[in-house]
Amino acid sequence: MKVAILGCGGMGNVHAFCYANMPDVTLVGVCDTDFELAQELSQKTGAPAFTSFEAMLSETDFEVVSVTLPSFLHKEYTLKAAEAGKHVICEKPLALDLEDAEAMIRSCEQNGVRLFVGHVVRFFPEYAQMKQAIDEGKLGRVGVAHAKRIGSHPGNLRPWFYDADKSGGVIADLMIHDIDFFRSAIGEVKSVYGLNQRVNDIDYALVTLLFENGAVANLEGFWGYHGPFQTAAEIAGSKGMTAKKAVLCKSARPLPIQKTDGSPKFRKVRDLTAPMNWNYLISFNAFEKEANPL
Repeated sequence: MKVAILGCGGMGNVHAFCYANMPDVTLVGVCDTDFELAQELSQKTGAPAFTSFEAMLSETDFEVVSVTLPSFLHKEYTLKAAEAGKHVICEKPLALDLEDAEAMIRSCEQNGVRLFVGHVVRFFPEYAQMKQAIDEGKLGRVGVAHAKRIGSHPGNLRPWFYDADKSGGVIADLMIHDIDFFRSAIGEVKSVYGLNQRVNDIDYALVTLLFENGAVANLEGFWGYHGPFQTAAEIAGSKGMTAKKAVLCKSARPLPIQKTDGSPKFRKVRDLTAPMNWNYLISFNAFEKEANPL
């Protein structure tokens, strides 16, 4: 299957690395209005670089496009891709409001293409094991869950993150991982309580989810922390509890290197992207079989 990447920043590189490790997937184009970013990713992958989506559409043939642009551009380019007959894998958040998300879904349905969102946390082994424990009844009736996700403010590297109208802030961009996981593991949410405070480079949120089955989850999200990126989650039920905690070093990422024959390649420093590979592999299988993902 031929795939293209629209947006060559951090997540564009992650998608490219994942595709490079997937069988039967060929990256045929990378695009960014910042041509230096597009060229850098082109050199790593061997795929041609473009500065406009329209040029990439006309000059190369692909079936799927990864939309790894800033969040406020997701709707515009998902609609363009759908109208061009391309399947879409869109980074989270899908959109910054419900109306835009519904318009994106509707456009993909009307144009007969598939739309998937890059919610990868549910595929991480620790989280998958937590859900499995619930599904197998090992925890009994779920009562209380907690999660936190904290790290430095991404606006320090990409200023658009400081504009909540463009990024959605810490809830829509970061906490959404834990919202998605708890909905997949525990069920649908009946009511939500929350607070969010933004001061300079601090964006802090506390959210409580009350689920239809009576369970309660407390979520914490924090941009502006001066230590390493950290995540934690725990779920307690009538028979027991399960928990995980992780502290990630910023340098633990795949690094691009050049092979002696001049061809591009990625070197794994620590394989943090394996669950993402599985996420995108499921998406491609769904494209081919016209099925729904997990």
